[in-house]
Amino acid sequence: MEITNVMEYEAIARQKLPKMVFDYYASGAEDQWTLKDNREAFSRILFRPRILIDVSRIDMTTTVLGFKLSMPIMIAPTAMQKMAHPEGEYATARAASAAGTIMTLSSWATSSVEEVASTGPGIRFFQLYVYKDRHVVAQLVRRAERAGFKAIALTVDTPRLGRREADIKNRFTLPPFLTLKNFEGLDLGKMDKADDSGLASYVAGQIDRTLSWKDVKWLQTITTMPILVKGVLTAEDTRLAIQSGAAGIIVSNHGARQLDYVPATISALEEVVKAAQGRVPVFLDGGVRRGTDVFKALALGASGIFIGRPVVFSLAAEGEAGVRKVLQMLRDEFELTMALSGCTSLKEITRNHIVTEADRNRPVPRL
Repeated sequence: MEITNVMEYEAIARQKLPKMVFDYYASGAEDQWTLKDNREAFSRILFRPRILIDVSRIDMTTTVLGFKLSMPIMIAPTAMQKMAHPEGEYATARAASAAGTIMTLSSWATSSVEEVASTGPGIRFFQLYVYKDRHVVAQLVRRAERAGFKAIALTVDTPRLGRREADIKNRFTLPPFLTLKNFEGLDLGKMDKADDSGLASYVAGQIDRTLSWKDVKWLQTITTMPILVKGVLTAEDTRLAIQSGAAGIIVSNHGARQLDYVPATISALEEVVKAAQGRVPVFLDGGVRRGTDVFKALALGASGIFIGRPVVFSLAAEGEAGVRKVLQMLRDEFELTMALSGCTSLKEITRNHIVTEADRNRPVPRL
């Protein structure tokens, strides 16, 4: 079967993966309202394309924290990728590197920072969960830095794990042949079976619920890597993140896996961009499945986007080749969207190229 878009990988992954694993990747929190809206909110934004512009040459290159990328499409951290495919994070790292973009490695990866670094050159960020034992955190951050990782994506929306009912039903746990590789040597790499979600129990036992803005400052004392604050949805927190020294912000609702009924990330984006006032770059993850989605995010002020689920679904379907294909399809669609909107470079993508629901509800001034 010829795969023509990123969404088609989900059905293949559903067939290939054990139910517990597919449900873990696919599901959101509680009613999964935000999970649905992360996608649907994109469909409520329409284009205002400009015509008769020479689009014979299109430049999608960009820089993120000073690193030159082939496109503003990057890979979000997703945990335990070896559940999807034996190559797991290795395959994802190689695919990102081949596409000239950034891979973010999850704290809860089934491959360590050193192992991922060994796959060859590439620009890699490290997603961090802050454990109660700060020595563990400091050690991990130093290891990531030594392994050549370039930035920390600090996840701030998970003082406790969201209620993911599929995981509770399935009594989700990490398969016995896998470990959370970054924590293996610290005896924190295994997940015990629990009466509900094994991951929820693990988080309750290990993750620091006291995490606060002062810890963003503390992190800056133990590493020279820039810190991206991942999980911001409001103007208030945007200003606090910048005050705390964040180098960038990722507008994220954790793939709709934490608090249900928060806005879709594309709906929260503009508020965050306005509050940031250009002082730091703002990125978006959540619900991106088309090149048109990428364009809409950039038109609303994002400096780039991250994809999560399309990576694990394509990894499950076709391994490294699947992840490469997802990145290529999104790239091709994004390039086409730029051409048909009359934009030849990223800086030409403006707020005037789209119309949102809010715009449509405003009274139109009479001429």
